[in-house]
Amino acid sequence: MRYIASVSLNSDDWSTRHSVLTTARRTAALVNALADDRPAPADVADVLRAYGETDPIGITTHDIAGMRAAAALLRQVFAAEHADDAAAALNRLLKDHTGPLRLTSHGGSTPWHPHLDHDDDSPWDEWLLASSCMALAVLVWDRQRPPGRICASPSCRNVFITQGSGPERRYCSRRCATRERVAAHRRSRSAGQPGETG
Repeated sequence: MRYIASVSLNSDDWSTRHSVLTTARRTAALVNALADDRPAPADVADVLRAYGETDPIGITTHDIAGMRAAAALLRQVFAAEHADDAAAALNRLLKDHTGPLRLTSHGGSTPWHPHLDHDDDSPWDEWLLASSCMALAVLVWDRQRPPGRICASPSCRNVFITQGSGPERRYCSRRCATRERVAAHRRSRSAGQPGETG
């Protein structure tokens, strides 16, 4: 079960830490962390802390198993090539895995905000799917394109949130982009060199 510590936050700080974009980025970070064969509960808790969850974060190995299943379902949204595909994947997830939209303040410890999980003490996997679906759905609605993608590097399986008005990113990081650019350059150089004769 999820437990949220009672904290006193000013509304602006809370809104920034729990914005749609921050929640979507948290989704990508969790999908990546949960893609490992055996993610440690402490590592997943660290990702949650990095995106604004407060201690205590009680995640067990049983929770991790459910969260990994949820992350695998969310990966389908990141794999979508077009807004229609992302919307179809999100509609399936919303229909099969979330509750009705409701507002909560977690007993007065946070500002009022929407939730799609069934109650404030829903298991981590339900919370992950519900909060992620909501954020990703808003991004599809707002941008009319998929909210993210899977890194184009064949050696990387990370997902990431696409953003901005410029050309859409293809890689999860500069590191992956640089590695692929260097590899392409080496391939083109070796293809252009004449073979040895003798």
